[in-house]
Amino acid sequence: MYIPPFTVSAEAINLIAEISGQIERYAIRLEQEDGLRLRKVNRIKTIHSSLAIEGNKLSEDQVRDIIDGKNVVAPIKEIQEVKNAIKTYEMYPSLDAFNEKDLLKAHGVMMQALVDDAGHYRHGGVGVYGEKGLVHLAPPADRVPMLMGDLFDWLKHSKDHLLIRSCVFHFEFEFIHPFIDGNGRIGRLWQSLILGKLHPLFEHLPVENMVYSNQQQYYDAITASTNAGQSGPFVDFMLNEIYKTLKSHQGEPLHDKLHDKLHDKLHDMFPELSEKAFEVLEVLKAHPGLKAEDIGTQVSLSERQVKTYLNALKQAGLIVRVGSNKTGYWKVTIDNL
Repeated sequence: MYIPPFTVSAEAINLIAEISGQIERYAIRLEQEDGLRLRKVNRIKTIHSSLAIEGNKLSEDQVRDIIDGKNVVAPIKEIQEVKNAIKTYEMYPSLDAFNEKDLLKAHGVMMQALVDDAGHYRHGGVGVYGEKGLVHLAPPADRVPMLMGDLFDWLKHSKDHLLIRSCVFHFEFEFIHPFIDGNGRIGRLWQSLILGKLHPLFEHLPVENMVYSNQQQYYDAITASTNAGQSGPFVDFMLNEIYKTLKSHQGEPLHDKLHDKLHDKLHDMFPELSEKAFEVLEVLKAHPGLKAEDIGTQVSLSERQVKTYLNALKQAGLIVRVGSNKTGYWKVTIDNL
């Protein structure tokens, strides 16, 4: 049996133990009163994050509107990407993470009307690109069926922990880059599916959000593993992201912004602000002294993105700066948020 090259570091072993403890806490979190609404919010974030990584410019609000069947004025291709992603994630419970045919089926739905050979492996060369340019040149197309067959055989029969297998599969999948387009979104979906074999909660805590918050670090981890000739660095990175995301989602119940009257009123008053801006506002209300980097961990955003939303909230008069830029903090001006 083919075995992908990877090492399991001491850090990875410790993270597996930490993640196992956090899983049970988050499972309890999903059973709270607002659990169903939390799942819906996470699904919106998942679709938005996965497509935003690929350059789709629709906002979370627009993704929510498409899910709710509302008309959205935007480029046809970007709307089609969202509709395809909605259909693909609706298939999640019926997809078998260990079945190669199901992966082809998922790609067929995800890329319907976007590429000519949706649901089929590529017939030409492709590469992986990050912010700094070419990250990796994929193997020749004629080797793809054999490489994917070997990878699924290992995934199905390996005795390694599912957390490890999910990360190794993700890296190897991106290394092979089996499709002409859509590799990123399918690779991230498939790691979530593999993690779903460990615990069903991973359907509602997807890999997409983790990667969206740390895109350059994600590509750097791929590069580090490629240079090392084994996926150990990528495994460490992804396990750490899974742990941080699980830990950051423990805590106070999530207010359902789709139905909460106050949030509806705020949306009406400040239509220029996105759903993400209001998430940042809620975190600030609960934790006034939190730094931008820590806010980003809570809402799956980079520090730079958080600062952009903070500036928008400031311009809207919803927050004010108390003290200096270095030692001060942001104060929410709406008491009953």
